[in-house]
Amino acid sequence: MKSKNPYPFKPYSYVVSEGVNRAPARAMLKGIGYTEEDMHKPFIGVANTWIETMPCNFNLRELAAKVKEGIRAAGGTPFEFNTIAISDGTTMGTEGMKTSLISREVIADSIELAVRGYSFDGVVALSGCDKTIPGTVMALARLNRPSLMIYGGSILPGKFKGRDVTIQDVFEGVGAVNAGKMSEADLLELEAGACPGAGACGGQFTANTMAMAFEFLGISPLNSNSVPAVDPQKELVGYQAGQLVMELVRKNITSKQIMTRESFLNAVTAVVASGGSTNAVLHLLACAHEAGVKLDLEDFNRISAKTPFIADLKPGGQFVAADLYKAGGIGLVAKRLLEGKKINGHCLTVTGRTLGEEAARVNETPGQQVVRPLNNPLKETGGLVILKGNLAPEGGVLKVAGQSYKTFTGTAKVFNREEDAFDAVKKQKIKAGDVVVIRYEGPKGGPGMREMLAVTAAIVGEGLGASVALMTDGRFSGATHGVVIGHIAPEAYVGGPIAIVQNGDGITIDVAKRTLTLNVPSAEIKKRLKKWKAPKPHYTSGVMAKYARAVSSASLGAVTN
Repeated sequence: MKSKNPYPFKPYSYVVSEGVNRAPARAMLKGIGYTEEDMHKPFIGVANTWIETMPCNFNLRELAAKVKEGIRAAGGTPFEFNTIAISDGTTMGTEGMKTSLISREVIADSIELAVRGYSFDGVVALSGCDKTIPGTVMALARLNRPSLMIYGGSILPGKFKGRDVTIQDVFEGVGAVNAGKMSEADLLELEAGACPGAGACGGQFTANTMAMAFEFLGISPLNSNSVPAVDPQKELVGYQAGQLVMELVRKNITSKQIMTRESFLNAVTAVVASGGSTNAVLHLLACAHEAGVKLDLEDFNRISAKTPFIADLKPGGQFVAADLYKAGGIGLVAKRLLEGKKINGHCLTVTGRTLGEEAARVNETPGQQVVRPLNNPLKETGGLVILKGNLAPEGGVLKVAGQSYKTFTGTAKVFNREEDAFDAVKKQKIKAGDVVVIRYEGPKGGPGMREMLAVTAAIVGEGLGASVALMTDGRFSGATHGVVIGHIAPEAYVGGPIAIVQNGDGITIDVAKRTLTLNVPSAEIKKRLKKWKAPKPHYTSGVMAKYARAVSSASLGAVTN
């Protein structure tokens, strides 16, 4: 059908807007202000994830307006549409958090449907909070049209008693109050100042991790995502994104030309070099799956083993995303890694230039302390490792950024849901040497694989961050730090070994050997598994039940079938 198209720059939208038979469609569009001239230009979808429930996406209305200005100036006709977004920070620790990962699939589905339905020729996707970032990119991968993703930007650091703070400090403040180390009045002052305006959480938590990863992937222009949400330069980023998508349409550069295996390996390298969120494992696997690219857990282990940890960012380090922007941006991390031949500089990006060409244009701020030189890294190896063993035959993800331990052996304290674990921490029932096991929180068992930041932050706030381990078939926030292993697979709900752990069992984490071991004889493990029975599902109807039925294992990225 495309070979017969007389409108080369309207490869999809001509079926909507051109010819006598399309008069009814044109009438509908003219009824809302589009002109005859608009009908004959490329139709560009602006996929917005604006929502009024968090700071992360709150600036996207204004950013979308600038994107549309850029599209019009470059000869296109923009069409803005919206989808949902779930705030992890707002829902954390509640039943509502189970909807967060599920929202990623809904975001991807809704963008795909709108773009296919209206036959858009190109797409600019605007993201903010954690799941909107991979959700938008998953959709772009499926669609394989000229497209790019722009991140709304990080929040600026808040202030508390003269120091910079983030939402991480508020979560940890809850634990400090419970332990009598902080007053409720101070916590109230902290919460009032932690989030000073629009933008996603400020450390190298999940949002900023994925924003960086997708610049390395090439689906976002290098250093565009670095610009904070409230910085005046963000408007220019939006305008230029509108112009850029029109160049992609004219040159017919599509998402799958950019999202190659080598570019995904670049993205993995960015994550481990920056001490990024464990959620990057799930999201990059999911995006690679949608792009038809081979990527697996061992790629993360292999790359982490040979990549130095060079970005001194929270939660394990000193600085936030706004500091990285001042230092030279995400591009500075790319420049460092290219110098050490740790990434492939030949990969194409949405600018039409290679990642290496883009990194060569980056300027480093003299005297910056955020990104270390390769000969003086924070660590010789990366910030994530994949563990396997009799407790996680299909793998679990351990964040080692900011940690110095090599092994950890402790005694299991088992909880079948997050709320019970948090209650135990609040009542100071968790002691040094414990391994907190939270299960039935996986993709199917939750469903939705909740993050456990409320629990981990409370543990850190009580001063137990280095002496208590936590493992779960759920997830961890990018703001989590400490001895924590997430994404245990197979999950408890499908009969993974985590389902038969008992209070008092010994558990050993060995970072060097990449193992997670239940110190129980194999015959006893088999005996327990034989007796195990699956619990009843939490949801039997609606989207939660639908997701639980369709979702794959955590080790495959929680991609629905």
